[in-house]
This record gives sequence, C-alpha cells and structure tokens, in this order.
Amino acid sequence: MDTACFERSEILPEPELPDPVEIIDLGKQMARQWPLQGNAFLKANCCTSELQYKQRMIARGRIMKHAHMGFRSRQKSIRAYAEIHERLLKKGFTLDRYGICLDWSMGFPRHLRSEQMQGTGLILEETEDFVELVNSAPVAAHFGDFMLGFPAALENTCSALSAGVTVIGNIGQYFTFSLPGWKDEIETTCSTLKAIALMVGQDTDILVHSNLDDGFAAVFEDVSCILGAALVERYLVEDLLGGRIAHCFGHHFSSPLLRYAFLHALAEVSPGPGSMIYGNTTSYGGTDAENFASLSAYLRVDIAAQRSCATGHALNPVPVSENRRIPDMQEILDAHLFAGRLCDLEEGLVPPVDIDAARQLSDRLTDGARVFYDNLIRGFRESGIDVENPVEMFLTIRRLGGRRLENWYGPGKPEELSERRAPVVMSDTVKAMDQEVSVQIRRAREAGADSLRGMKLKLVVATTDVHEHGKRLLERVFSSLGLVIVDGGISVDPDVLSGIAESSKADVIALCTYNGVALTYFEQLRDELKERGMNLPVLIGGQLNQIPRNTRSSLPIDVTQELRDRGAMVCPSLVDAIPALCAHFGRESPGDRN
Repeated sequence: MDTACFERSEILPEPELPDPVEIIDLGKQMARQWPLQGNAFLKANCCTSELQYKQRMIARGRIMKHAHMGFRSRQKSIRAYAEIHERLLKKGFTLDRYGICLDWSMGFPRHLRSEQMQGTGLILEETEDFVELVNSAPVAAHFGDFMLGFPAALENTCSALSAGVTVIGNIGQYFTFSLPGWKDEIETTCSTLKAIALMVGQDTDILVHSNLDDGFAAVFEDVSCILGAALVERYLVEDLLGGRIAHCFGHHFSSPLLRYAFLHALAEVSPGPGSMIYGNTTSYGGTDAENFASLSAYLRVDIAAQRSCATGHALNPVPVSENRRIPDMQEILDAHLFAGRLCDLEEGLVPPVDIDAARQLSDRLTDGARVFYDNLIRGFRESGIDVENPVEMFLTIRRLGGRRLENWYGPGKPEELSERRAPVVMSDTVKAMDQEVSVQIRRAREAGADSLRGMKLKLVVATTDVHEHGKRLLERVFSSLGLVIVDGGISVDPDVLSGIAESSKADVIALCTYNGVALTYFEQLRDELKERGMNLPVLIGGQLNQIPRNTRSSLPIDVTQELRDRGAMVCPSLVDAIPALCAHFGRESPGDRN
C-alpha cells in the first residue's frame, strides 16, 4: 500500500522544533530535585511502587479493585478516601487503588489556573494538597486525567511524585484534549515529555498510564486499530522515552466476547501490568436497579478475564448512579461491596463467554493491530517524519488525529466512494451509534423534521470538550434530514466557534457540552457572536450543569433555566431540537436571513 499520505511540512510547518535530547535530559535531571517520596500505601504494603504491588498480587492470584472519586471538595475527598477504604475493610474487602478526578482547569499552569473557567472536578493547588489527600488511606493513588498531556504536566507530576504516586497519566489525552484558550502545542509537548523523563529518572518504575478510550483511538471504528494504538503508545513511551506504560480500556466495550478478547490481545501486544479496566458506562441508561444488571454483566466478564489472563488491571465497579450525577460515598461503597461479593460467587464458575471464540477474536485483533502499527511507522517515515524523534512523533499523531490515522493505516480494506476502511472488528460504539442514528431519525421525522428539508439550513456542530459521540450523532441525524453540516470542532473555544459560524455563513449552532461549563461557555459564545454582528440561534444539550459562581458548594447544579433565560435553545434530547428549529425558521427561508 502507498503509506506516504501527507507531506511533513503540512503537519510540522515549524522551521525548527525543540531538541528532544535536551528535553529528556532536563526532565531526568529534575529527578534529583523531585525524587519519589513514600506514602501510606507504599509503607503499608512494604513496596517501592504500585508496579511492584501489582506484580505481587498477580503472583497471588488476587483480583484488584479500583474506585473513581469525583468530588470537587478537597476535604470531602480526603474523608471519602479514608472512609470508603475503612468500611470495605470491615466487610472483608480490599480496595487497592483510587482514581482521582481532577478538574480540567488543573491542566493549566498553576499561575494561570485561577483565571480559567472551572469544571466540576477536584482542584489541588499546592504540592501539600496532593500529599494530604494521598496519605489519607493506605490505598494507591492514580492521577490520570489532566496530568500528562497538558501544559501543567511537569509541575503536576512533580507534586504527584512528592506524594508517592507511582502511576501517572493520562498520556492518551495529549493526543485529543485541548484546553480553552491554550494554543501552544509545543509547550504542551515539551511539558509532557519532560514529565515522562522525570518519571523515568526515578529510582523505581513509575507507570505512564494511558486510557485507550480517551486517546486518538477513541474515534476508531476498528477495534484492531484501538489495539494498534496501544502498540504505538508503547513504542513512544518505552522505546523512545525509556518508560513503562500501563493501558486502560473499558468505557466503550459492551460486548462480553469483545471485552474478554481485547484483554487477552492487549496482554499479547503490551505486556502489563495494566492500570485498570474501566466500567462499561455506556450500558448505564436506566434506573439504579437496571444499572446493577449492567454492572454485574461487565464485572463477570472482567473477573473471568483476569482469572484466565492475570494482567494486573484493577476492576472498576462504577456506581449505578453515574449516568445521572456524581456518585456519593455510599454509592461508591455499594458498587464495591457488590463487586467484592461477586468475585466470591464467581469462583470456579464457567466463564460467561465462548473461550474458543474469544481466542480466535483475540488473534484477529492482534494481527490487525500489528498491521496498523507497521503501516503507521512506515507511513510516517515515508512522509518525512523522524520516527525516532519523540517531539515529531507526538506532534504528528496529535495533529493528524484518529480518523485520518485509521483511514490511512488501518488493516481493513478501503471502501469504495469513501475515505474509510471496512473494520476488521467493528467497535461496539459504532454498532450502538448506527442503531441510535436509525432510532433518532425515525423520532425526528415523527416530530416534524421533514418540514426542515426544503430550508437547506446550515448547521455548525461542535463540543465544548473532547466527548465527540454526541456530536457525531447530531451530524449523522441532521445530515440525513437535509441539513448542511459544518464541523465546528471538539474542545473548541467560543471565539473560534463564532468565527467558524461566520465564515461558513451558518444559520444555527448546535453545541454539545459535558464538562460542567455549560452556562459560562454559552455566555461567552453569545458575546462573541454579538461582537461579530450575528444573532444565531444556539441549540445546546448534554450535561447542562455548572458549579455556581461565588459559592462554597462543591456540587454542580442544573443551569437549564439560566440557559433559557439567556436565550439558548435548550434541547434535553436530539428530538427536542426539531420543534425548536421549526418554530424559529418556519416563517422565513435561509435566503431571507443572508
């Protein structure tokens, strides 16, 4: 195949890029100033790192558990850190690790953080804050989101090491996440590479965590390419930077067979230990009682997979309320009591999947992953990228994006009249998306969408954050209804989005938001549009919440009414957009508005 799919100057136009040798040397030298410290977990378990602990648990045949905490309040997080561990211990269950959900504003350098919009996550301002939280209980701390991959990667990593943290991520976010208003990709890259080098320079192994569901593989349609992304990231972190990588997956794996097979395939291409297997949150859509059935379904698969192939991934029983709001301490505790008891009951039972079918599927995934990896490395080299230069490799993957990487280098056959390739193994997300598109098109037509067909409305679709699935759903449904779709981007700033709307002569903006900034973002977008002399309707849906200004509350509140009061067209569901558009445009044509 022809793998020279681009010119180097198109992707890396800079006349000169930073020297990776200097960056890595600086990071390693900082290890003397910022050495790994001890903490309650390391001392209680007489180990030097979580990697050593994981290896010990694998040898004992014990399945580990991971809990995610998302409280905004630092003091509440400290209480929860201790209380959940203690209450589980009294019941005879062990919690091995916590995932700490930092606020996305933590990605900004500390001196700029107070100037930014804040989401709903935890903010740790000083190194002492990291230390206090991590030492609240003898449970391993996992700092994933908004650490590596952001301009504050280096300073946040310094703080984490000072707290004795030995798994730091999420390197996958480097390739997909952008902070509002931050344009300096070079600084982000340098900070990330220095942080990894700082980790490499320690006297013990620090794992670089990557969530495959958050990185450039998150948009892949072919699961073999997702596995191939693990190979690519392993090359970047281990071969080029000398580190150790630990992969996570699970958000979007709903098929029991695929979930089981992927774990085995991942163990083949990227030997662990892994960090954790995330819960299949896409299966949570009902009541708490219904969601417990989903919790049981994916946990049974993960338990069986760990017993047949111990990779050190900790199981993550997601509280059944997470599809509605941030779970409280009792709900986290309930999910872990459920998981602990399920592990006991599953001992010796027949695995919940066809083992032969899983083995065959795992082999297909592995073969496809290696083709993707080989194609990408060869393609980059033929396009002029120095594949042994981590600065060039990181930037190129970030700037090309997942869609082009899969379409150019995937193992599937190219489809006629399309840029995409037929997936070797189609992802559960794509299957679910196809089904949801059909359902939403039918519901939209029932709501009167056919009356929009002759208007030829031009719709800019964008997101305030990296969550792209809602955006893709809107694009596919509205396109099928005759609207002209303009890509407004993901994690797009209000000024950029208003510029896209102006240059494309758009009629309406459709905005998806999930990161707790709904009201502030809309107000800024409205002001940007006003400055350009535009009065476009803005449809907005998703998680319409935000922590109130000038309050001590750590919990976000619903801002639906405030959005309506300020002129937004609030759409709790996609179908709600149909009557809103019909009412707004029903008496005029697009030509009357231009």
